[in-house]
Amino acid sequence: MVKAEALPGAGREGPLPARQNIVRRILAYVLTLIIVVVLWEGAKALFTLPDYKLPHIATIFEVLARPTPKGMTLWVLLGDMLYTALEALLGFALGGIAGFLLAALFVHVKPAERGLMPYVIASQTIPIIAIAPMIVVGVGRLGAPPWLSKSIIAAYLTFFPVTIYALRGLTSVDRDLLALMHSYAASQAQIFFKVRVPASAPYLFTALKIAATASVIGAIIGELPVGSTRGLGVQLVVGSQYNTFNPGFLWATILMAAILGLLFYGLVALAEKWVLRWRPPSQER
Repeated sequence: MVKAEALPGAGREGPLPARQNIVRRILAYVLTLIIVVVLWEGAKALFTLPDYKLPHIATIFEVLARPTPKGMTLWVLLGDMLYTALEALLGFALGGIAGFLLAALFVHVKPAERGLMPYVIASQTIPIIAIAPMIVVGVGRLGAPPWLSKSIIAAYLTFFPVTIYALRGLTSVDRDLLALMHSYAASQAQIFFKVRVPASAPYLFTALKIAATASVIGAIIGELPVGSTRGLGVQLVVGSQYNTFNPGFLWATILMAAILGLLFYGLVALAEKWVLRWRPPSQER
C-alpha cells in the first residue's frame, strides 16, 4: 500500500485553495483599482472637468501630504476620523442593542409588534438631515458632551435594520424544534437563548453589516450642523467651502470617510466569520 505521504501534493488540498483564493482576491482588488483610476482620469480628460469639480487623483494624495498649522493634513484627518469613529461606534452599540431588544419584545409580546412596528417603519421616512440639528441642539442644551448627540443620530440609523433582521431571525425557528423544547418543559428564557438567538445569528450579522456603515453616516451627518468643532463632518463642511481654491481637500476627506466605513464593515464581517464558524460551508451565504 502506498503511503499518503509519498503521493505528490498529499495533505495540501486545504492550504492551496486558500492561497489561490487570497491571490485571486488581491488581483481582483488591484484590477478594480486600475479600472477606477482609468475611469476617473479618463472622465476628467474626456469632459475637460475643472479641478474644483473633479481633481486629479494625484492631487488628492498630494493634499494628504501637505503641511498645515496643526500638522500634516493626513494626521489631521486621521484625528478627526478617530473622533468620528468613536461617535459611530457608540451609536452602533446603542442602536444594535436597542434594535435587538425591540425585536425580542416583538417576538414575545405580539400586541407590542402590532402597535409599535408601524412607528418603527415610519421613523425611517423622516429625513435624517432634518432632525439632526434638532437632536444636536436639544442634547447640547441638556449639558451633555458634544459627541453624545452624534452617537444618538448614529444609533437612530442603526436600530432599524437590526430590529427588522433580528425579528426575522428570531421567528425563523423550526416549529418542530419549538415543539420539542416545549415537550422538555423548557422555559421561555431557555428557548430564547438556546434556540432563537442561534437561529437569528446569520440574520443579525447581515443587519450589523448594514448598520455598521449607517452608523458612520449618522455620525458624520450629526457633525454637519453649525457648532461642531471636530470630526470628518466638520472637515467636509470646510472642504466644501474652500473647494474652489483647494479641491483636493474635500475629496481627501471623502476618501477618509469611505475608509472608515470599510473598516467598520470589515470588522463586523470578521466577527461574523469567527462567531458563525460552526455553520456548514453550504450555509455560509
